[in-house]
Amino acid sequence: MNTIIKIIIFSFLTLFGSCSHHSGMEKHQNKRNHIVNVQEKVKEIVIEDVLINRNARIYIFNQYLIIQDNLEYNDKFIRIFDKNNFKYITGIGNRGPGPYEIATPGLIEGNEDERVLYVADYGQFKILRYELDSVLANPDYVSKEYRKINPAIIPRHYITINDTLSIGHFFRPTEGSDYSIVAGKYNMLTGEITLLNAHEHPQIGIKRSGFTASLEYGIYIECYWHNDLMAIYDLDGGIKYYVYGRKWDTDSKKGRILFYGDVKICKDKIVALYADGGDNYIYNQTGAIVDGNFQTQFIIFDINGDYIQTLETGHQISRFCYDKDNNRIIMAFQNDEIQFAYLELDGII
Repeated sequence: MNTIIKIIIFSFLTLFGSCSHHSGMEKHQNKRNHIVNVQEKVKEIVIEDVLINRNARIYIFNQYLIIQDNLEYNDKFIRIFDKNNFKYITGIGNRGPGPYEIATPGLIEGNEDERVLYVADYGQFKILRYELDSVLANPDYVSKEYRKINPAIIPRHYITINDTLSIGHFFRPTEGSDYSIVAGKYNMLTGEITLLNAHEHPQIGIKRSGFTASLEYGIYIECYWHNDLMAIYDLDGGIKYYVYGRKWDTDSKKGRILFYGDVKICKDKIVALYADGGDNYIYNQTGAIVDGNFQTQFIIFDINGDYIQTLETGHQISRFCYDKDNNRIIMAFQNDEIQFAYLELDGII
C-alpha cells in the first residue's frame, strides 16, 4: 500500500512540475490594449544629398546611420550618414560582378569594437569586409573579401558575440525554390555554423521570423511573422518563453498575413514592429513584399516578454533601427509621404 501511495505521489508531483514549467514558459496575451499615440512625436529626417528608394534598409553603427539601397541607378549600394545630424558622408559597395564588387547585397552586419562592416553578397556567395576608418579616409577604398558563403546555409542576419563568433539567422534552401530559416552560432574565421534549433516551436513547420540578440541579457529573440508568436531563447538555444498573441496560429503562410516585423532590444525593453490584427501582403515569386499595408505600431515588452504597451505612430513602417546613444528609434517608411523619421524614446519607454 505504501508503495502504491508513493507511486501516486511521485506521478502527481511529476505531472504538477511539468505543468508548472510549461505554463511558466508559455505566455498567452489576449489583451494588449495599452495603446499610446505617438504620431506627433515622430520627426521627419530629410535626406537631401542622395537619391534613396523606399525599399532601403537602415542600420546604426557607431556614430553612423547606414542606409543600404538597391536602387539600380546608384553606383553604390551603401550610404553612410552622420547619425546625429543625418548629413551624408560617403558611399561604399560598388555595384557589379567583380571580385571587390557586390552583385546581390544581403544584410549588413558589423563589429563596432573593431569598426568593421561585413556585407554579404548573395550573388557571388561571399562576405566583403569594410574597415570603416579606411572608408572615411579614402573615397576610393576597395573592400576585401572576408569569407566565402556556403550555398547550403547562407548567413541572413547575425550579431557579434566576440572577435570571431556571432549568433544569428541563416537561410537553408529546401526543395524547389523554398527555404527554411534556422538560428545558429557562426564562427566568422572558419565559416563553421552550429545550429541552435533543438527547441524550435514544435507546431510550426515553416519558420519566417525576425531576429535580434543581446549579450547583456544573454538571450536571442525570434518574432514569427505569420504566427503572432515571439520566442525568447538563451544564447545556447534553450527556450525561455513562448509569447502568444490573441491571433496565434500555426499556419506560417495562411493568408500571407504579417503580425511582426523587425525586432530590437532598446535599453531593457524588447521593441518590435507589430500589427495586432495582422496585415495582408502581396508577395512576388522571390518572397519580397510588393503590396500591402505595413505595420504602424511598435509593441513593447520587458526583457522576459511581458507586455507593457503599444505605440501607434500613424505611419507605415517597413524597417527600423535603434540609436542607443540618443535613445531613439530611426524608421524607414513605405507608402508614406515621409521616407525616414525618428522617435525619441525618453519619457515613452
